[in-house]
Amino acid sequence: MPSGPSTAARTPFVLLVVVLLGGGLITLLLLNTSLNEGSFRLSELRKKTTELTDQEQALQRDVDERSAPDALERRARELGMVPGGNPAFLGPDGTVRGVPRRAKADPSPVRRPDPSQRPVGPPVAAPPPASGAPAPAPASPKPSAAGASAAPAAPSAPAQPPPTTPGR
Repeated sequence: MPSGPSTAARTPFVLLVVVLLGGGLITLLLLNTSLNEGSFRLSELRKKTTELTDQEQALQRDVDERSAPDALERRARELGMVPGGNPAFLGPDGTVRGVPRRAKADPSPVRRPDPSQRPVGPPVAAPPPASGAPAPAPASPKPSAAGASAAPAAPSAPAQPPPTTPGR
């Protein structure tokens, strides 16, 4: 039996099978690498999404705290604003409904110090009065008897704009 022609006929088939198996393994290796890379990217994006969601919730809590009615009232009083009382309305024909009155400040407004507006240096004491002269009494706002609005005291620190919150 001649062994030459049957061996020569098997060689291309064996090479074809080896090339196909090698190509398949390389393709699977590249596909697996690509999937792992996508998996790492996905986990990074999920982590970033979680961080951004936490930050959004913290900012929303801050907005909710600052927009609560009691917080708005406290901040308005710190700025020297007073409640307006009962309003008067104008009708379409120009008539006034209700009794318009000026807003009155409380006789003893309580001003809470704003921690963001603390003076930088040590407190400055007033110079002592001249010898023999009586010390001046501290000025206090008094509401007038005519119902006029009492002017709020000028703030001791320069006014700063309220902090802004990005978002809503």
